[in-house]
Amino acid sequence: MGTIEKDQTAVAAAAAKEDRSGFTPQTLRQILLVSAGASHSVALLSGNVVCSWGRGEDGQLGHGDAEDRFSPVQLSALDGHDVNSITCGADHTLAYSEPRVQVYSWGWGDFGRLGHGNSTDLFIPHPIKTLDGVKIKQIACGDSHCLAVTMDGEVASWGRNQNGQLGIGTAEDSLIPQKIQAFQGIPVKMVAAGAEHSAAVTESGEVYGWGWGRYGNLGLGDRKDRLVPERSSSIDGIKMIQVACGWRHTITVTSSGSIYTYGWSKYGQLGHGDFEDHLTPYKLEALSGQIISQISGGWRHTMAVTSEGKLYGWGWNKFGQVGVGDNADCCSPVQKVMQICCGWRHTLAVTERNNVFSWGRGTNGQLGHGDSADRNSPTMIEALSMEGSGGQRIEASNADPSAGRILVPPSGRYAVVPDEQASTAGSRDNGGDASVPENDVKRIRVGPGPA
Repeated sequence: MGTIEKDQTAVAAAAAKEDRSGFTPQTLRQILLVSAGASHSVALLSGNVVCSWGRGEDGQLGHGDAEDRFSPVQLSALDGHDVNSITCGADHTLAYSEPRVQVYSWGWGDFGRLGHGNSTDLFIPHPIKTLDGVKIKQIACGDSHCLAVTMDGEVASWGRNQNGQLGIGTAEDSLIPQKIQAFQGIPVKMVAAGAEHSAAVTESGEVYGWGWGRYGNLGLGDRKDRLVPERSSSIDGIKMIQVACGWRHTITVTSSGSIYTYGWSKYGQLGHGDFEDHLTPYKLEALSGQIISQISGGWRHTMAVTSEGKLYGWGWNKFGQVGVGDNADCCSPVQKVMQICCGWRHTLAVTERNNVFSWGRGTNGQLGHGDSADRNSPTMIEALSMEGSGGQRIEASNADPSAGRILVPPSGRYAVVPDEQASTAGSRDNGGDASVPENDVKRIRVGPGPA
């Protein structure tokens, strides 16, 4: 392969005229951020362009309908909104505009996870009024709840709270963002959200956990839930600078680049060479000597990027989401990686050459390759990548933002089903995970979504 400069020239020439596929000429854009949900993906490109693809049943793509997209599609509803960060929850999405000081949300609205004061699904982005004018440093989304860190180091939370994952001292859901009072006077650097638990790293390098703790995923030495954040004392004296949550496990990185994991390990997602849960942060010896620069947790797998751009993955690999070319659990480097993000069963990576790769589960098009096939090794998303054939070719959305926001109440499309283990056609896919809380209420689609 030629130099980046030569390749860019060739790509620019190819993009200078419309091709037979109906794509119009586009400016080549840098990939700034990628984020992955349960079965959908979102990317932020230079020029404040947002695109999304994958499962759209609950409006999580933001295109104004409930259709899946098998290739990246520009989210036209956010054009002109100066978005500079994006975050996927399981079936919902958030975006933040720093110039406008505004947080937007859309997708599945149950339990108030969109922060609009109700449980209504939204099919195009809508601003969260409670956060108007609040300067945000970072946002994290879990399965059904969200966390936001302000520039002052305060933390707000909203959404589902059956296990205390909001950290507000109760187990009541919150339909709008609420301040976590336990962090009063304790500036927070970063937060992470799992299925039903949350974690934070403070500016001083301490780690906190709260919410569902059955597998030790709070790092507090036991399996108890916590309704408010509690500090992990087992690693006193070790400064942490990053934190990430998988579905029921947690990953942290120290200031020296070492990685610690704890929580659920049934599928080896902790990386310690066994399948034993760890109730406190435990150093990952397999990566000793490596300086870890980024981490991400999926449903049952984990990914890490070193300072040299090497990518390592471990844990559940049924759909190839670890990216090693087969379905065995192991570690494997790919080309130099700058950013990594895990969805439930798929993974996204951005390389230094401004290419985007995806692998794992592809049933709803979340890999962005124009089909629904699974892939067990990293595959370039041609439409997003600088070195993709024909250059970047992002489809335009058919949604009309001027038509106003499109929403559908949950009762209009779903029936509440108390027995989540029932194998009813059309039920929401949890991957056959028998460890989902038994009292978790799921929904079954009973009618077509919006046109």
